[in-house]
Amino acid sequence: MHITQLNRECLLHLFSFLDKDSRKNLARTCSQLQDVFEDPALWPLLHFRSLTELKKDNFLLSPALRSLSICWHSSRVQVCSIEDWLKSALQRSICSRHESLVSDFLLQVCDRCPNLASVTLSGCGHVTDDCLARLLRSCPRLRALRLENCARVTNRTLTAVAAHGRALQTLHVDFCRNVSAAGLRRLRAACPRLTLRAEHSAAMIPDQFPRGLRSPGAALRKQLLR
Repeated sequence: MHITQLNRECLLHLFSFLDKDSRKNLARTCSQLQDVFEDPALWPLLHFRSLTELKKDNFLLSPALRSLSICWHSSRVQVCSIEDWLKSALQRSICSRHESLVSDFLLQVCDRCPNLASVTLSGCGHVTDDCLARLLRSCPRLRALRLENCARVTNRTLTAVAAHGRALQTLHVDFCRNVSAAGLRRLRAACPRLTLRAEHSAAMIPDQFPRGLRSPGAALRKQLLR
């Protein structure tokens, strides 16, 4: 029996055991299997272990997506977490190759995946408050948002959660140094039913612009971290 003689349900079940690259390779063999690869029912879950995976064409974004995780565990995460004004020319060059990858990808998710229920971001040092606020607005069914070691996340994300995270039940902001204790207290008061975890975040040293230099966002940062 040839694989193409299997019915659609069996083919979807077979594809579900394969990783993204294997699914893509199998889909290249014939139009029938390509059609299975493009079935949204095959893609309720996406997990990425590096930022380069976000640029591949071996997955599908659709309203069927329910769970998304981007967990980048690399030595370059430490470079991304350095404050911009402290980075050397080499470090800035390293970051420039990938600093917009996660945000650009999440904007696509906002447009294509309104039924998303769970998002995990780890080591995504360049993801911004504005991007996360848009995600919360675009995915009203989001129930869990887990952030770890996301250096640019500030109290503005907590404010966005209170304003737009109507379905949110779980929020983790672990090792996010620009989230303050005051911001966490305000969120707990605004959303008492929310399961909130912030391991070490409020205890970490937030970004500090050097004395004698003025940052365009210094006043805003000072206000956010109060």
